[in-house]
Formats: sequence, C-alpha cells, structure tokens
Amino acid sequence: MDERDWMIIHVLYEKKNITKAAQSLFITQPALTKRLMVIEEELGVKIVNRGIRGVHFTPQGEYLAKRASELLSLYRDIREDLTNMTDEVIGTIRLGVSTFFSKYKLPIILRLFKEQYPKAEFHVETLKSQDIFNLVYNQEVHVGFVRGGYSWPGRKHLLFQEKIYIVSKFPVDFADLPNVPKIDYQTDNLFKSLIDNWWADHFSKPPLVAMKVDRGDTGREMVVNGLGYAILPAMFINDIPDLHKLEVNDKNNNPILRETWMFYYEESLSNNVVKAFVEFVEGLDLQDISALPE
Repeated sequence: MDERDWMIIHVLYEKKNITKAAQSLFITQPALTKRLMVIEEELGVKIVNRGIRGVHFTPQGEYLAKRASELLSLYRDIREDLTNMTDEVIGTIRLGVSTFFSKYKLPIILRLFKEQYPKAEFHVETLKSQDIFNLVYNQEVHVGFVRGGYSWPGRKHLLFQEKIYIVSKFPVDFADLPNVPKIDYQTDNLFKSLIDNWWADHFSKPPLVAMKVDRGDTGREMVVNGLGYAILPAMFINDIPDLHKLEVNDKNNNPILRETWMFYYEESLSNNVVKAFVEFVEGLDLQDISALPE
C-alpha cells in the first residue's frame, strides 16, 4: 500500500459514499471500487460493506481508517519538515477560512502573498466559523480565519471589525420592525445568538420571518429585490449604495460589532512559509478591502 491507498480509505471514511469519495479524489467510481478491492485482497480483510445509504465500515475498516488519518498526517509532517530545512519560503500553507472571508478577502490576500513568495502554495478549506475553529484547534490546518468572539487558547490577531445593519430596499421604521417581513439566512451559532439577544433586548414580539435562505449574500439579493429586510454585517452591503440601513446598537446605543480573527498556534511559526504568511497578513489593513495595494 502507498500513500494514495491510505488517502482512498481516509476519504471514503469521511464521505461514506463511493461516488462522493471518487469525486473528491478526482478518479472514476469504477477505478476507486477496483482499487479498494485490491487493497482488501492485499490486506486479507473486508474494509467496507455497501448498503442503500452508502458504505459501512467493518471493524477492520474502522481500524484502518483511524490509522490512515495518522499516517497521512505523518506523511504531511515529513514533507513539511523537509521543506522547512532551508531558509527559503516554500511549501504549502493549510488554511481554514470562513465562507464570508473566502469570498470578500482571501483571494486578494493570496494573490499579494503569492507575488511576494512565488513558491508558496495553498490548501484552503472553506467552512463555517465553528468548523474552522475545530480544524485549527485539532491542527488540521495551520491558520484559521474565523468570524466571531470564539475563545482561543493559541495566538490570534484581530483582522477587522464591522458594524451590523438592518438592511432594506425601502425605509423601515425601527419600532415597526416586528411587523415587517424578515429574510433569515444560515449563519454560525455565535452570530445568531448575538442577533437573537439583541432582538430580545428591543422587542417583545418575535420577528416576522418571511423567508429562510442558505447564505448571507443570498439574503442580501432578496433584500435588493424588495422582498424584506435582513440583518447583515457591513461587508455584505458596502458595494450596494442604494439600500436603507439602520445600525444595530446595544441598549446603550453603542454599535454591535462583528469581529474577524486569525487563529494559529505558536509552534506553527517554526514552519517558514506559515511564519511568512502570518506576518504578511498581520501587516495588512483588512478593515477596508480597498486599503489593500493593487
């Protein structure tokens, strides 16, 4: 068995589905099935059983999946250690990035860093902030970009803060907000709790939710088309000048701010390319994307 075989077991265990695993590995489903059979024959054990709802790992398969994860981490660490034996900034940075950050901030950051360090490469996972937090915590990525006030045991850097707004196509009276159709969208639990607590401080009636959508930018488009209001961080609406905005303030009339952080562990800085990347990002002004040099 080689590293590719261990990757097949690892990905199949994560996906629990032959088709999805094959797509993730960029091979055909028959090729994956054939290789899995060869692995089973070589080891003399049954790794998975197929069912209507996907594949089910046998006890031997569960053991192999656990060892696959360990071995792949070892392979990765060896490659990173070998690359790091020179002073050159070269290698792959593993990043965990919130969906919002990956759309509005990350592309230009990676472009600028790549221009300065052309031998750097990136492996990026885009997930919700809670999932990114877990990836960094478990050291599955070097650096995480997380939105919200998570308690973090390692090192962190505040990237920027933004105000939160009640956004609508047409003017909305604040006192009448519980009677106005609201566009709800999926977000992380911290932000949802923040808004729920703010609402409870200001209104005795629940919001009139007219629509639930998958993401904040989808909700924004519903607002643009006059289908209701949404409560959105500033970054979602900075490029749309004609919307009506009301600041979301606390009971003392101070703006409630949404924070975006960079999380990492001190020991990650022993990797040259990670150290260069962290220092590069810390030197940027991310409060306004227009502040970044072209």
